[in-house]
Formats: sequence, C-alpha cells, structure tokens
Amino acid sequence: MPISIHHLRDGDTSRWAVCQDGGWGELDGTLAGLLAVPLDQARAVVEAAARDTRGDMPGQQVLPPVDEQEVWAAGVTYLRSRDGRKEESGHGSLYDQVYDSDRPELFLKSSPWRVVGDGDAVGIRADSGWDVPEAEVGLVLNAAGEVFGYTLGNDMSSRSIEGENPLYLPQAKIYDRCCAIGPAIIPSWAVGPGPFQIGLRVLRDGREAYTGTTSTAEMARGFTDLAGWLFRALSFPAGVVLLTGTGVVPDADFTTHVGDTIQITSAELGTLTNSVVAVGGATNGKGQA
Repeated sequence: MPISIHHLRDGDTSRWAVCQDGGWGELDGTLAGLLAVPLDQARAVVEAAARDTRGDMPGQQVLPPVDEQEVWAAGVTYLRSRDGRKEESGHGSLYDQVYDSDRPELFLKSSPWRVVGDGDAVGIRADSGWDVPEAEVGLVLNAAGEVFGYTLGNDMSSRSIEGENPLYLPQAKIYDRCCAIGPAIIPSWAVGPGPFQIGLRVLRDGREAYTGTTSTAEMARGFTDLAGWLFRALSFPAGVVLLTGTGVVPDADFTTHVGDTIQITSAELGTLTNSVVAVGGATNGKGQA
C-alpha cells in the first residue's frame, strides 16, 4: 500500500500519523487543519512527516479517519444500486429519474462523532428486518472541494424501511453506528484517481454468507461531478468525506445478522473490517417499545 494517513488514540489523546514502508511518522496538526489549506500545502506537511518515519506506531487504538468532518453520501450512482432500490420499493420510476438526472442524490450520512472505524462495530436497526452493508469509496475533500484522498466506507442501510417509503430514507440511513470508514486515508497524489476495485464479504459463523465485487469504473457519475454538486450550496471549512455509492447490492434473500463480520477490501485502499450489533429497540408502531 502507498503512503497512508491514520487517526490513532494513545491513552486519553488522539493524534494523526503517516505510515510508509512500515515506518510511522507523526503529523503536525489535525485532519481539519490539513483540509483547510490548499492541496499543495497539505501535501508538503504529509510528505515531511513521511520523511521522518520510525518503526513504532504512535498509538494503540485505530480511530476512524475523521475529526471535524461530516460524512455525506451519494445514492443510485451504479446501475446495480438503481435496480436494488427498485427491487425493494414500489416506486421504481423514482430511482430511474435519479439515475438519469443531472442532479445526483446526496444526503448527510453521519456527524463525525457517530462514525466508527476499522475493528469497531457497525449497527443494524432493531426495528428493521432487511439490512445490508454498502461498500463504497469515500472521497476526502478539502475546503476547496479538491480530492485530498480516498478511504473505504460502509453505508449501512435498512432496505425494509427505505422500501416502505422513500421519504423514510433518513431513518433507513442515519442512526447510531450506521457509518464506518477507514482503515486510513490514502492521499490522492499517492494512488491516482482510480478506477478502484471494491470487494465485499460477509462472514457468518466463520463461513462466507455473501461475497461480491464491483469497480468504480461502473459508476454513472464521476468523482469530480459528485464533489461539485456537494459544494454547490454548502461550505466545509474543515473538509468533508463523501461516500460515492455502491455497486455491490446483495439479492433480496440476504440480510445482515447480528454477529456477522463485514469486510470491504480494495487493493489500493486497504481493508475495512467491522462486526455487527443491534441498535435501538423495536416498537409497536406507536413509538413505544
């Protein structure tokens, strides 16, 4: 893997570090600081840290690679995603319109404090009966909307809730432990613009319950186009992470279970691994448990 940027916890403090060729170097400052300045200036800071690497990782716990950044997401950017939305819903023409439209579907996926990282648990809602991981490439964008780097993302989704009514999208997509990103950020100058191959595996009781692959070459929209739409009427002084949609959608007979392990893999971007837990409680339809 090329140079990578990691968010680490050491005791009660967190820090940012660069890894290259097995050596670790501490970054001066935060991700928010790097994303607030021009790309060439941020690159100089990262490369200076990479030139001063040592053997030991400066922290014991891996954190999600965000500090002040919101995570946004794009939907229906792959043909398979469009077909999956139509499969779960009685509103198929709506997703045709989104897939073919100039304007993409964009939504706020997670506040930074809700994001989980590599090795932590993602959640499925207790009031949902059909849930899937969504393996995606995440764009780490600076305040000017430039691609600072890439990471892997898991946009956990309730297909039963969204399929019941498209207006339930926020409840299907946004809840505790709904978003994982990591394991690190790969700088854009170190890896190029893709395309990226993405693999998804779900392990259950030690056996493979689902596997699938896709490539960002199959996207109907480009990275720059999606970033441009996000920044049209929004500013992100500390940068933002934009998940770019999924082309791996399990068939209708698959749902994620508590206790599963989800692995999202890219040769260029690493492997994001998360266990699965239940979040919230089921209700009687009147908001009561």
